[in-house]
Amino acid sequence: MKLIRASSILRVSFFSTKTSISRSSDTLQKRVLSIIDPKTSIVPELEKWVEEGNTVEKEKLQTLIQRARNYRRPNHALELSQWMSDRRYFTLTENDIAIRLSLIYEVHGLEHAEKYFSSVPKQLKCVYPYGALLQCYVKEKSVEKAEDLMREMEEMDLVKDAFSYNMLVNLYAQTRQYGKIDSMMDEMDRKGIPQDKFTLNNLLSASASASDIEGMEKVLNQMEEDPDMFVDWNSYVIASNGYLKVGSTDKALPMLKKIEELIATRRTKIGFEYLLTLYASAGQKDDVYRIWKLMKSRGNLRSASYSCIIESLSRLNDIEGAEKILEEWESSCTGYDFRVLNRLVAAYCQNGLLEKAESVVRKAVEKVVECGRVPYASTWNILALGYLKNKQIVKAVEMSKNSMQVGRRGWKPNPDIVNSCMDYFEAQRDVEGAIDFCRLVTKSGALTREVYHSLLRTHIAADRPVLDILDQMESAGFSADEETKKILEKMPDQ
Repeated sequence: MKLIRASSILRVSFFSTKTSISRSSDTLQKRVLSIIDPKTSIVPELEKWVEEGNTVEKEKLQTLIQRARNYRRPNHALELSQWMSDRRYFTLTENDIAIRLSLIYEVHGLEHAEKYFSSVPKQLKCVYPYGALLQCYVKEKSVEKAEDLMREMEEMDLVKDAFSYNMLVNLYAQTRQYGKIDSMMDEMDRKGIPQDKFTLNNLLSASASASDIEGMEKVLNQMEEDPDMFVDWNSYVIASNGYLKVGSTDKALPMLKKIEELIATRRTKIGFEYLLTLYASAGQKDDVYRIWKLMKSRGNLRSASYSCIIESLSRLNDIEGAEKILEEWESSCTGYDFRVLNRLVAAYCQNGLLEKAESVVRKAVEKVVECGRVPYASTWNILALGYLKNKQIVKAVEMSKNSMQVGRRGWKPNPDIVNSCMDYFEAQRDVEGAIDFCRLVTKSGALTREVYHSLLRTHIAADRPVLDILDQMESAGFSADEETKKILEKMPDQ
């Protein structure tokens, strides 16, 4: 189990909206959420809504932004946020600013998020925008920047509870700087800031991550003995993972039983999905099937649940069982989600069943072609990795090209695959193939100095001029370095 995500804490503590759209169906919501492709702007639909004489309420836009985030559509959520202020002239609150900053980071990266933060008026730079930027630094694992921002927040008297400390505990655990976690706890004690549930869960995760079972058990006991604290199933998931990591299956299984007890009467799908994964990790095949049967009896299974059971059975090397689950899902699904298929494709590839993996993908394409659906870039990427590991480089190139042709905004190909494909073109002295491949790499936003260097070596191996490549490098912001000079020194005398 990974650390409790700072993003999850931040959304609950700071970014949640109190308004909600009734189930009576809001037409603007329908129009916006019906646009699934992140490359398609939703602004024309927003403008059309206004042109038709419809009203727009800020509260509904805020809720729609949250819906878009929940649906993992940050591009659309950011467009909504910007349209809300730039076109509707609604005044942004500190909370709105924090949400926009997080979205800018997710869509455009840290540099753009920092630039936006700098542009925020001083009077609006309260704990919310600062918390959002701190979250960005945690995601980037940028310890120095996070610590500097924390000091700035302390100077402005913005650190009044455990929230910021929880973020840093999360960061230190991710970067394995466990000694700093102890310092954080000491500082909280000195300042009289009480530890909360998130603090203890992060300490629990940090101990599990460090395989410090004694420390993990100490924190868990502290939580269980606190009469004012309810220990939820997520804490036992963390403990289970900690035990499984060090091979203590006998200690992990009682934790799993506690999880079962806690989620038995709750309408939580993710809790049962964790159980599937954990029982599979513990090698308990019968329990995996038992939990799956229980999930089916509760009804309303989602695609993520099918993905989870297929992955769990694959981990247990029950490929036949995973195949049956996929067939069951395909017979009942109303919209084909290639992420479910991906789990079986990955299992095939891991077991060297590459032809079977590609065949099942192409059959799925035939089934959904009339609906205009195509495999995700990740589907082809899994196949590319499989072929690469089995040293079938020609097929790896083909699958990698397929992945880049359908990749959505923000998706980038695996750099190991890209570099291996470029090495292949170099070995074959295939200049045209390398150039064609590089066009797709450029389109995917994955162009690097290493790719250009490989392209240079390919041209030199084929005795082709390189001036155009050097010019392209310069235009892309990659000036010649020592490695570039070494490559050019290998050119034959003209």
